[in-house]
Amino acid sequence: MITVSDLSLSYGQRTLFKEVNLKFTGGNCYGIIGANGAGKSTFLKILDGEIEHDKGEITISGKERMAVLRQDHFAFEEYTVTDTVIYGYPVLYGVMKEREAVYAKEDFTEADGLRAAELEGDFAELGGWEAESEAGRLLSGLGLDEADHSKRMSELDESKKVRVLLAQALFGNPDILLLDEPTNGLDLESIAWLEEFLIGFPNIVIVVSHDRHFLNAVCTHICDIDMGRIRPYSGNYDFWYQMSQMLQRQGREQLKKREEKAKELKEFIQRFASNAAKSRQATSRKKVLEKLDLENLTVTSRKFPFVGFKPDRAIGNNVLRVEKLCVSVDGGEVLHDFSLVVNKNDKIVFAGLEHIAKTALFDVLAGIRKPDSGDVYWGQTVSFSYFPKENASFFGGTESIVDWLRQYSPDQDDTYVRGFLGRMLFSGDEALKPVNVLSGGERVRCMLARMMLSGANALILDEPTNHLDLEAITALNDGLIAFGGIILFNSHDHEFVGSIANRIIEIIPGGIIDRICAFDDYLADGQVKELRAAAYHSKTSPRI
Repeated sequence: MITVSDLSLSYGQRTLFKEVNLKFTGGNCYGIIGANGAGKSTFLKILDGEIEHDKGEITISGKERMAVLRQDHFAFEEYTVTDTVIYGYPVLYGVMKEREAVYAKEDFTEADGLRAAELEGDFAELGGWEAESEAGRLLSGLGLDEADHSKRMSELDESKKVRVLLAQALFGNPDILLLDEPTNGLDLESIAWLEEFLIGFPNIVIVVSHDRHFLNAVCTHICDIDMGRIRPYSGNYDFWYQMSQMLQRQGREQLKKREEKAKELKEFIQRFASNAAKSRQATSRKKVLEKLDLENLTVTSRKFPFVGFKPDRAIGNNVLRVEKLCVSVDGGEVLHDFSLVVNKNDKIVFAGLEHIAKTALFDVLAGIRKPDSGDVYWGQTVSFSYFPKENASFFGGTESIVDWLRQYSPDQDDTYVRGFLGRMLFSGDEALKPVNVLSGGERVRCMLARMMLSGANALILDEPTNHLDLEAITALNDGLIAFGGIILFNSHDHEFVGSIANRIIEIIPGGIIDRICAFDDYLADGQVKELRAAAYHSKTSPRI
């Protein structure tokens, strides 16, 4: 069990946490949520001991072992993948390596024999004989081929290193598991495996995630960070969301009543303050007014942007036709004879593991990459807007956000442009910030404002939820559900995909799988699983 008592932390004038009291108990999974900058990752680092808090106490019962998902992807470059995973249980790893060193000695002494016997006992007690098989099971579940298990970490690409470090955190049945954005970099199959792992995990899990489906699947409790407080709720994310909406509604109603009462008292005081007959009543009402606490009735610091895409014209029957497209990236072909017809009501998610191919396809469709061969035909009524995965090239200047967005606006009026920025939470002086200092989430909101101004009837979005907090993801999700045009997109957010897509296309070695169905039905389709497995086993597959 972890007990947090009167925890407080401030940075300068900013109070991040104020008198936080919580208990985390075994068998439960706690989702830590809050707006960007609320302190979610900081709270995990406080629990881990990486960051010192100002006041309060954190108590961990007994000799419970804590495991943490590390973010330093280059810390284990000279380790093998399997050793990196086992390193997640430092005591076992130390015994294992000392045991190997003792047995490797050429002049094996009697003392070495005695020490080896001790190590054998410790090794068995700590589960050493099952360590490699457990590490292999975790790695395979997270999508690493068996051939990768014996490689050095330096030989892996970034996406595989992320998975190895996640396996490291999960290894050895820790008593407390701290996970900061564990689904980042995972494909949907790996996320589904992780969900099943955590659902069956018997100890304490504390997780930060922006993935609503993941939070709903694994969490027994939600801890909401807002205005320096951390409030625990029983239930998953959807239950918290419904409860928070009800509490906010009640709070707004209470605030409105107090504001109306304050207005009534002020009017009475102004009218009768100089009236001798009414002066006592005016004084009495003034005391009541002073006791009305309006500031402390602020319901939440959360702000939801408004995302709405309004096409300038309706889309015709001829939308998009792609014929025999071949595309290479860094000398390797990622699309071969790719053909596609997009229909009038399509909301297509491009699923699967071929992330480079998906981005390359979107770049070609948007006209910013030329294919090796093949043709792309957009219909005459179609106007598209593109949200690229990488947006740094858009924000290299020093102009203000207002001036940056104005260049994409059909109406140059300052009020008109600021209206769109206000919807994306850039109001007042916020809209005057230079674009080259914006955070990842702020850049994404700027790019979405740019898309809203376009009036496009076809949207292409490559991982649009990256860097967004849950409030912004929800707003974007709602905006795309309401959009009446064509959507071609790519996302690892299960909830996002499932609520938008009506057609699933998965690029696989040698072809594609193309189905018109709900996303959950696609994931459960046994034939699709067989086709995918066959494609990655043989590296060739027919178009389906």
